[in-house]
Amino acid sequence: MGDALLRDLTDDEARRALVCKWGSVDPDVLPAWVAEMDYALAPPVVAAVTAAVAAGMTGYPRFERGGALGEAYAAFARRHYGHQVDPGQVLPVVDVTSGVRLLLDVLSDPGPMVMPLPAYHPQLDIAQVTGRRRVDLVVDPDAARAELDLDRLDALLAAGARTLLLTQPHNPWGRAFSRAELEGVRDVVVRHGARVISDEIHAPLVLPGAEHVPYLSLDGTAEHAVAVVAASKAFNTAGLRCAQIVTADPATLERLLRAPMARNDSWSPLGVVAAVAAYTDGDPWLAALVDRLAAQRELLTALLAEHLPEARMRPLEATYLAWLDLRAYGYADPAARVLERGRVKTAPGHHYHPGLTGHLRLNIATSPQRLTEIVRRMADALVTEPEPAPR
Repeated sequence: MGDALLRDLTDDEARRALVCKWGSVDPDVLPAWVAEMDYALAPPVVAAVTAAVAAGMTGYPRFERGGALGEAYAAFARRHYGHQVDPGQVLPVVDVTSGVRLLLDVLSDPGPMVMPLPAYHPQLDIAQVTGRRRVDLVVDPDAARAELDLDRLDALLAAGARTLLLTQPHNPWGRAFSRAELEGVRDVVVRHGARVISDEIHAPLVLPGAEHVPYLSLDGTAEHAVAVVAASKAFNTAGLRCAQIVTADPATLERLLRAPMARNDSWSPLGVVAAVAAYTDGDPWLAALVDRLAAQRELLTALLAEHLPEARMRPLEATYLAWLDLRAYGYADPAARVLERGRVKTAPGHHYHPGLTGHLRLNIATSPQRLTEIVRRMADALVTEPEPAPR
Protein backbone atom coordinates (compact mmCIF):
# COMPACT_ATOMS: atom_id res chain seq x y z
CA MET A 1 0.00 0.00 0.00
CA GLY A 2 1.06 3.63 -0.36
CA ASP A 3 2.88 5.25 -3.24
CA ALA A 4 6.47 5.70 -4.34
CA LEU A 5 7.10 8.27 -1.62
CA LEU A 6 4.89 7.17 1.28
CA ARG A 7 4.70 3.49 2.16
CA ASP A 8 2.39 1.91 4.72
CA LEU A 9 4.09 -0.45 7.13
CA THR A 10 2.70 -3.94 7.34
CA ASP A 11 1.52 -5.10 10.76
CA ASP A 12 4.72 -7.10 11.28
CA GLU A 13 6.89 -4.17 10.20
CA ALA A 14 4.98 -1.82 12.50
CA ARG A 15 5.47 -4.13 15.50
CA ARG A 16 9.22 -4.19 14.87
CA ALA A 17 9.57 -0.47 14.16
CA LEU A 18 7.08 1.14 16.56
CA VAL A 19 7.93 -0.62 19.80
CA CYS A 20 5.81 1.72 21.90
CA LYS A 21 2.71 2.15 19.73
CA TRP A 22 2.47 -1.40 18.40
CA GLY A 23 4.77 -3.33 20.71
CA SER A 24 2.94 -2.52 23.93
CA VAL A 25 -0.50 -3.83 22.89
CA ASP A 26 -1.86 -7.34 22.53
CA PRO A 27 -1.64 -8.84 19.03
CA ASP A 28 -5.40 -8.52 18.48
CA VAL A 29 -5.45 -4.79 19.30
CA LEU A 30 -5.25 -2.08 16.64
CA PRO A 31 -3.19 0.81 18.08
CA ALA A 32 -4.37 4.36 17.40
CA TRP A 33 -3.11 6.11 20.50
CA VAL A 34 0.43 7.51 20.81
CA ALA A 35 1.55 10.06 18.20
CA GLU A 36 3.55 7.82 15.89
CA MET A 37 2.75 7.11 12.24
CA ASP A 38 2.37 3.71 10.58
CA TYR A 39 4.53 4.75 7.62
CA ALA A 40 8.04 3.79 6.57
CA LEU A 41 10.67 6.42 7.27
CA ALA A 42 11.44 9.05 4.65
CA PRO A 43 14.24 7.69 2.43
CA PRO A 44 16.53 10.74 2.90
CA VAL A 45 16.38 10.23 6.67
CA VAL A 46 17.11 6.51 6.35
CA ALA A 47 20.07 7.15 4.08
CA ALA A 48 21.55 9.86 6.31
CA VAL A 49 21.18 7.95 9.58
CA THR A 50 22.42 4.69 8.04
CA ALA A 51 25.54 6.44 6.77
CA ALA A 52 26.11 8.08 10.16
CA VAL A 53 25.85 4.76 12.01
CA ALA A 54 28.17 3.12 9.49
CA ALA A 55 30.66 5.90 10.17
CA GLY A 56 30.41 5.21 13.92
CA MET A 57 28.65 8.45 14.84
CA THR A 58 27.37 7.18 18.18
CA GLY A 59 29.24 9.43 20.59
CA TYR A 60 28.44 12.81 22.06
CA PRO A 61 26.95 15.54 19.87
CA ARG A 62 28.70 18.73 18.90
CA PHE A 63 27.76 21.30 21.53
CA GLU A 64 27.05 24.33 19.41
CA ARG A 65 24.34 26.75 18.46
CA GLY A 66 23.43 27.19 14.81
CA GLY A 67 25.70 25.00 12.71
CA ALA A 68 24.27 22.69 10.05
CA LEU A 69 21.13 22.14 12.12
CA GLY A 70 20.44 25.87 12.45
CA GLU A 71 21.04 26.42 8.74
CA ALA A 72 18.75 23.51 7.81
CA TYR A 73 15.90 24.64 10.07
CA ALA A 74 16.17 28.27 8.97
CA ALA A 75 15.90 27.24 5.31
CA PHE A 76 12.93 24.96 6.10
CA ALA A 77 11.12 27.73 8.01
CA ARG A 78 11.69 30.15 5.16
CA ARG A 79 10.32 27.72 2.54
CA HIS A 80 7.34 26.47 4.51
CA TYR A 81 6.24 29.42 6.64
CA GLY A 82 7.93 32.45 5.09
CA HIS A 83 9.63 32.94 8.46
CA GLN A 84 13.11 34.44 8.55
CA VAL A 85 15.08 32.67 11.29
CA ASP A 86 18.69 33.51 12.19
CA PRO A 87 20.48 30.12 12.09
CA GLY A 88 22.70 31.26 14.94
CA GLN A 89 19.62 31.64 17.13
CA VAL A 90 18.81 27.92 16.90
CA LEU A 91 19.92 25.74 19.83
CA PRO A 92 19.59 21.92 20.03
CA VAL A 93 17.76 20.25 22.90
CA VAL A 94 16.88 16.61 23.51
CA ASP A 95 13.14 16.92 22.86
CA VAL A 96 10.33 19.45 22.95
CA THR A 97 9.15 18.74 26.50
CA SER A 98 12.70 18.97 27.84
CA GLY A 99 13.04 22.22 25.92
CA VAL A 100 9.93 23.61 27.59
CA ARG A 101 11.30 22.64 30.99
CA LEU A 102 14.65 24.29 30.23
CA LEU A 103 12.93 27.49 29.11
CA LEU A 104 10.77 27.64 32.23
CA ASP A 105 13.80 27.09 34.44
CA VAL A 106 16.07 29.61 32.74
CA LEU A 107 13.83 32.32 31.31
CA SER A 108 10.50 32.45 33.13
CA ASP A 109 9.85 34.57 36.19
CA PRO A 110 8.55 32.81 39.30
CA GLY A 111 4.79 32.50 39.24
CA PRO A 112 2.12 30.24 37.78
CA MET A 113 2.19 28.90 34.23
CA VAL A 114 -0.95 29.11 32.10
CA MET A 115 -1.84 25.85 30.35
CA PRO A 116 -4.70 25.76 27.82
CA LEU A 117 -6.77 22.61 28.35
CA PRO A 118 -7.04 20.07 26.88
CA ALA A 119 -3.28 19.75 26.59
CA TYR A 120 -0.53 17.34 25.61
CA HIS A 121 -0.67 15.24 28.76
CA PRO A 122 3.09 14.75 29.47
CA GLN A 123 3.25 18.53 29.87
CA LEU A 124 0.45 18.76 32.43
CA ASP A 125 2.98 18.35 35.27
CA ILE A 126 5.77 20.43 33.77
CA ALA A 127 4.94 23.54 35.80
CA GLN A 128 5.15 21.54 39.02
CA VAL A 129 8.46 19.99 37.94
CA THR A 130 9.93 23.50 37.70
CA GLY A 131 8.49 24.60 41.06
CA ARG A 132 5.52 26.44 39.61
CA ARG A 133 1.75 26.13 39.85
CA ARG A 134 -0.31 25.35 36.76
CA VAL A 135 -3.38 27.46 36.10
CA ASP A 136 -5.73 26.23 33.41
CA LEU A 137 -7.18 28.11 30.48
CA VAL A 138 -10.02 25.73 29.71
CA VAL A 139 -11.35 25.50 26.17
CA ASP A 140 -15.11 24.90 26.25
CA PRO A 141 -15.71 21.27 25.21
CA ASP A 142 -19.03 22.32 23.68
CA ALA A 143 -17.51 24.98 21.46
CA ALA A 144 -17.74 24.28 17.75
CA ARG A 145 -14.15 25.44 17.30
CA ALA A 146 -11.36 25.60 19.87
CA GLU A 147 -10.50 29.21 20.59
CA LEU A 148 -8.40 30.69 23.36
CA ASP A 149 -10.38 32.82 25.80
CA LEU A 150 -8.32 36.01 25.80
CA ASP A 151 -10.37 37.59 28.58
CA ARG A 152 -9.64 34.60 30.80
CA LEU A 153 -5.95 34.72 29.80
CA ASP A 154 -5.90 38.40 30.72
CA ALA A 155 -7.41 37.62 34.12
CA LEU A 156 -4.92 34.82 34.84
CA LEU A 157 -1.97 37.03 33.96
CA ALA A 158 -3.39 39.89 36.00
CA ALA A 159 -3.64 37.49 38.95
CA GLY A 160 0.07 36.70 38.76
CA ALA A 161 0.69 34.06 36.12
CA ARG A 162 3.95 34.77 34.29
CA THR A 163 4.19 32.28 31.41
CA LEU A 164 1.82 30.93 28.77
CA LEU A 165 2.65 27.51 27.34
CA LEU A 166 1.13 27.74 23.88
CA THR A 167 0.86 24.57 21.79
CA GLN A 168 0.31 25.56 18.19
CA PRO A 169 -0.74 23.80 16.11
CA HIS A 170 -2.71 22.46 19.02
CA ASN A 171 -2.61 18.89 20.27
CA PRO A 172 -5.19 17.41 20.79
CA TRP A 173 -7.62 19.94 19.29
CA GLY A 174 -5.95 19.92 15.86
CA ARG A 175 -6.19 23.71 15.54
CA ALA A 176 -3.83 25.90 13.55
CA PHE A 177 -4.37 29.25 15.23
CA SER A 178 -4.78 32.19 12.88
CA ARG A 179 -2.53 35.23 12.75
CA ALA A 180 -5.29 37.36 14.29
CA GLU A 181 -5.72 34.92 17.19
CA LEU A 182 -1.99 34.87 17.87
CA GLU A 183 -1.79 38.65 17.68
CA GLY A 184 -4.52 38.76 20.32
CA VAL A 185 -2.45 36.46 22.54
CA ARG A 186 0.60 38.66 21.99
CA ASP A 187 -1.24 41.82 22.96
CA VAL A 188 -2.50 40.31 26.22
CA VAL A 189 0.91 38.89 27.13
CA VAL A 190 2.75 42.13 26.38
CA ARG A 191 0.25 44.10 28.46
CA HIS A 192 1.24 42.04 31.50
CA GLY A 193 4.95 41.71 30.78
CA ALA A 194 4.61 37.92 30.66
CA ARG A 195 6.36 35.26 28.56
CA VAL A 196 5.26 32.79 25.86
CA ILE A 197 6.78 29.39 25.24
CA SER A 198 5.44 28.23 21.87
CA ASP A 199 5.51 24.47 21.28
CA GLU A 200 5.39 24.17 17.48
CA ILE A 201 6.33 20.51 17.02
CA HIS A 202 3.30 19.89 14.77
CA ALA A 203 3.95 22.90 12.52
CA PRO A 204 4.91 20.86 9.41
CA LEU A 205 1.62 18.95 9.68
CA VAL A 206 -0.84 21.72 8.84
CA LEU A 207 -3.43 20.36 6.42
CA PRO A 208 -4.95 22.00 3.33
CA GLY A 209 -7.25 24.86 4.24
CA ALA A 210 -5.10 26.19 7.09
CA GLU A 211 -1.63 27.62 7.63
CA HIS A 212 0.97 27.68 10.37
CA VAL A 213 1.94 31.11 11.67
CA PRO A 214 5.13 30.89 13.78
CA TYR A 215 4.59 32.90 16.94
CA LEU A 216 8.01 34.50 16.57
CA SER A 217 7.07 35.73 13.09
CA LEU A 218 4.71 38.25 14.70
CA ASP A 219 5.97 41.77 15.35
CA GLY A 220 6.69 42.46 18.98
CA THR A 221 7.37 38.89 20.15
CA ALA A 222 11.17 38.54 20.09
CA GLU A 223 11.80 39.75 23.63
CA HIS A 224 9.09 37.76 25.37
CA ALA A 225 8.84 34.52 23.39
CA VAL A 226 10.80 31.41 22.46
CA ALA A 227 9.67 28.53 20.23
CA VAL A 228 10.48 24.83 20.47
CA VAL A 229 10.37 22.92 17.18
CA ALA A 230 11.40 19.53 15.82
CA ALA A 231 11.33 17.35 12.74
CA SER A 232 10.49 14.36 14.91
CA LYS A 233 6.69 14.45 14.73
CA ALA A 234 6.43 15.03 10.98
CA PHE A 235 9.16 12.52 10.14
CA ASN A 236 8.53 9.89 12.86
CA THR A 237 12.00 10.20 14.44
CA ALA A 238 11.18 10.88 18.11
CA GLY A 239 13.52 8.11 19.26
CA LEU A 240 16.51 9.87 17.72
CA ARG A 241 16.23 12.64 20.34
CA CYS A 242 16.77 16.08 18.88
CA ALA A 243 14.53 19.16 18.99
CA GLN A 244 15.42 22.81 18.55
CA ILE A 245 14.90 25.94 20.60
CA VAL A 246 14.39 28.97 18.34
CA THR A 247 15.02 32.45 19.70
CA ALA A 248 14.86 35.86 18.05
CA ASP A 249 16.52 37.97 20.74
CA PRO A 250 20.31 37.73 21.29
CA ALA A 251 19.98 38.47 25.01
CA THR A 252 17.54 35.58 25.42
CA LEU A 253 19.90 33.23 23.62
CA GLU A 254 22.82 34.30 25.82
CA ARG A 255 20.80 33.48 28.94
CA LEU A 256 20.22 29.98 27.57
CA LEU A 257 23.87 29.54 26.64
CA ARG A 258 24.95 30.51 30.16
CA ALA A 259 22.72 27.86 31.72
CA PRO A 260 24.59 24.91 33.28
CA MET A 261 24.95 21.98 30.90
CA ALA A 262 22.99 19.77 33.29
CA ARG A 263 19.86 21.82 32.56
CA ASN A 264 19.88 20.78 28.89
CA ASP A 265 19.76 17.00 28.49
CA SER A 266 22.26 15.92 25.84
CA TRP A 267 20.66 15.45 22.43
CA SER A 268 21.77 12.76 20.00
CA PRO A 269 24.15 13.32 17.07
CA LEU A 270 22.00 10.87 15.10
CA GLY A 271 19.02 13.10 15.86
CA VAL A 272 20.90 16.05 14.40
CA VAL A 273 21.70 14.03 11.27
CA ALA A 274 18.05 12.97 10.90
CA ALA A 275 16.75 16.51 11.42
CA VAL A 276 19.18 18.03 8.91
CA ALA A 277 18.21 15.40 6.32
CA ALA A 278 14.49 15.92 6.96
CA TYR A 279 14.69 19.71 6.81
CA THR A 280 16.95 19.71 3.75
CA ASP A 281 15.75 16.81 1.58
CA GLY A 282 12.41 15.77 3.04
CA ASP A 283 10.00 18.18 1.30
CA PRO A 284 8.70 15.71 -1.33
CA TRP A 285 8.05 13.04 1.30
CA LEU A 286 6.41 15.57 3.61
CA ALA A 287 4.12 16.76 0.80
CA ALA A 288 3.05 13.15 0.18
CA LEU A 289 2.42 12.73 3.91
CA VAL A 290 0.24 15.85 4.11
CA ASP A 291 -1.74 14.64 1.08
CA ARG A 292 -2.30 11.30 2.79
CA LEU A 293 -3.35 12.89 6.06
CA ALA A 294 -5.79 15.15 4.24
CA ALA A 295 -7.30 12.07 2.60
CA GLN A 296 -7.44 10.32 5.98
CA ARG A 297 -9.24 13.33 7.44
CA GLU A 298 -11.89 13.07 4.74
CA LEU A 299 -12.14 9.31 5.20
CA LEU A 300 -12.60 9.69 8.96
CA THR A 301 -15.36 12.23 8.42
CA ALA A 302 -17.19 9.81 6.14
CA LEU A 303 -16.64 6.84 8.46
CA LEU A 304 -17.97 8.71 11.48
CA ALA A 305 -21.04 9.81 9.54
CA GLU A 306 -21.71 6.20 8.61
CA HIS A 307 -20.80 4.33 11.81
CA LEU A 308 -20.85 6.88 14.65
CA PRO A 309 -23.20 9.63 13.49
CA GLU A 310 -23.54 11.15 16.98
CA ALA A 311 -19.78 11.67 17.32
CA ARG A 312 -18.53 15.25 17.19
CA MET A 313 -15.15 16.02 15.64
CA ARG A 314 -13.89 19.58 15.68
CA PRO A 315 -12.39 20.75 12.37
CA LEU A 316 -9.03 18.98 11.99
CA GLU A 317 -6.76 21.70 10.65
CA ALA A 318 -3.40 20.22 11.61
CA THR A 319 -1.75 17.09 13.07
CA TYR A 320 -2.96 13.53 12.55
CA LEU A 321 -4.72 13.45 15.91
CA ALA A 322 -8.50 13.74 15.90
CA TRP A 323 -10.26 14.87 19.08
CA LEU A 324 -13.59 13.06 19.29
CA ASP A 325 -16.54 13.96 21.53
CA LEU A 326 -18.42 10.70 22.08
CA ARG A 327 -20.55 11.78 25.03
CA ALA A 328 -23.70 10.99 23.08
CA TYR A 329 -22.92 7.29 23.42
CA GLY A 330 -23.08 7.40 27.21
CA TYR A 331 -19.64 6.19 28.28
CA ALA A 332 -17.57 8.29 30.66
CA ASP A 333 -14.39 6.65 29.30
CA PRO A 334 -15.02 5.65 25.69
CA ALA A 335 -11.34 4.80 25.22
CA ALA A 336 -11.63 2.06 27.85
CA ARG A 337 -14.81 0.78 26.22
CA VAL A 338 -13.36 0.57 22.70
CA LEU A 339 -10.25 -1.16 24.02
CA GLU A 340 -12.20 -3.73 25.98
CA ARG A 341 -15.00 -4.40 23.50
CA GLY A 342 -13.51 -3.26 20.19
CA ARG A 343 -9.81 -4.09 20.65
CA VAL A 344 -8.72 -0.63 19.55
CA LYS A 345 -6.35 1.40 21.72
CA THR A 346 -6.97 5.15 21.67
CA ALA A 347 -5.90 7.93 24.04
CA PRO A 348 -8.42 8.74 26.83
CA GLY A 349 -9.70 12.29 26.82
CA HIS A 350 -9.23 12.69 30.57
CA HIS A 351 -5.48 12.29 30.08
CA TYR A 352 -5.54 15.64 28.26
CA HIS A 353 -8.22 17.38 30.31
CA PRO A 354 -8.47 15.93 33.83
CA GLY A 355 -12.07 15.30 34.77
CA LEU A 356 -13.40 15.52 31.21
CA THR A 357 -15.63 12.61 30.26
CA GLY A 358 -16.76 11.16 26.96
CA HIS A 359 -13.76 12.15 24.80
CA LEU A 360 -10.81 10.41 23.20
CA ARG A 361 -7.93 11.22 20.86
CA LEU A 362 -7.64 9.10 17.70
CA ASN A 363 -4.47 8.75 15.63
CA ILE A 364 -5.36 8.63 11.91
CA ALA A 365 -1.78 8.28 10.57
CA THR A 366 -2.24 4.78 9.29
CA SER A 367 -3.55 3.07 6.16
CA PRO A 368 -7.10 3.71 4.90
CA GLN A 369 -7.87 0.06 5.49
CA ARG A 370 -6.76 0.17 9.11
CA LEU A 371 -8.60 3.42 9.77
CA THR A 372 -11.78 1.90 8.34
CA GLU A 373 -11.42 -1.14 10.61
CA ILE A 374 -10.63 1.05 13.63
CA VAL A 375 -13.84 3.07 13.26
CA ARG A 376 -15.89 -0.05 12.56
CA ARG A 377 -14.61 -1.65 15.76
CA MET A 378 -15.21 1.53 17.73
CA ALA A 379 -18.79 1.61 16.53
CA ASP A 380 -19.32 -2.02 17.46
CA ALA A 381 -18.10 -1.22 20.97
CA LEU A 382 -19.99 2.02 21.52
CA VAL A 383 -23.31 1.50 19.78
CA THR A 384 -25.14 -0.78 22.19
CA GLU A 385 -27.67 -3.10 20.64
CA PRO A 386 -31.19 -2.88 22.11
CA GLU A 387 -31.97 -5.46 24.76
CA PRO A 388 -34.27 -8.21 23.45
CA ALA A 389 -37.86 -7.84 24.55
CA PRO A 390 -38.89 -10.23 27.36
CA ARG A 391 -40.97 -13.19 26.33
